[in-house]
Amino acid sequence: MARVRTNSAQTKLLARLMRAEAEGEGDIGMLLVGNVGVNRVVADCLDFDDIRTIKQMVFQSPGGFEAVQKPYFYQRARNREIRLANRVIQGERRDPASNALWFFRPTGACPARWFNQVQSGRYKAHCFYLPTYADCPSVY
Repeated sequence: MARVRTNSAQTKLLARLMRAEAEGEGDIGMLLVGNVGVNRVVADCLDFDDIRTIKQMVFQSPGGFEAVQKPYFYQRARNREIRLANRVIQGERRDPASNALWFFRPTGACPARWFNQVQSGRYKAHCFYLPTYADCPSVY
C-alpha cells in the first residue's frame, strides 16, 4: 500500500526532486531524498503540518528544497528516477532517512544536532536529521 496518495505528475515531480538533490549519490542517495520527501507529506507536524501532497512538499516555502530554484530540477523525469520515486511512494524506507524530515550537505562533518534536530546518520555528502517521536509520531 502506498504511503502517500499520488498521481503520475506528482510521482514525476518527486523523481525530479530526487535527481536534482542527489543524483551524484546514486540510487541509494536518491531513495534517501525521496524518503525525506514522503516523510514530510505524512508528517502532519512541526514545519510540515499543512503539507498533504508531493507537490506541496516539493514547493514548500519557506522550508522547501533548494533544488527547485535550479534549472536542472525542471528537466523531464527519467524512467530510472520515476522507478525510484515509485519505490519510495510504495513504502521503501532506508536508514538514515527512514524517519528523517531534514537533510543537508555540510562542508565538513555532520553536526550532531541541526536546528535542534538529532542526526540519524550520513550517506555520502548528505546528513539526515530526525524529529523526536513525541514531536512527530506519524513518521515513525
